[in-house]
Amino acid sequence: MFKKTLFIVTGSLVAMSAFSADMANVKKSIPLEDGSTVYVFKDGKMGMEDKLGRSTRMKPGHVMTTKDGGKLIMVGDEVMRVESLLKEHSSSGN
Repeated sequence: MFKKTLFIVTGSLVAMSAFSADMANVKKSIPLEDGSTVYVFKDGKMGMEDKLGRSTRMKPGHVMTTKDGGKLIMVGDEVMRVESLLKEHSSSGN
């Protein structure tokens, strides 16, 4: 029983440290016309923050308009990675 508990705790710590490293994995953030922001991660997948600062879902393949009038096609739906970024940002006091 102790080994199972230790294994679960260790796995959880590894998962949490991977999420906290997501800001280092952000390649760029792109502001959208509607006030939302798309985060592009180094692996090419994307996640979205709405204009109120909440992570939100966007279907892969959806075409979005950037603030400067360009077009962007959603790749992936990395809601949990964006959620992690937002929590990390808010806990750092910024």
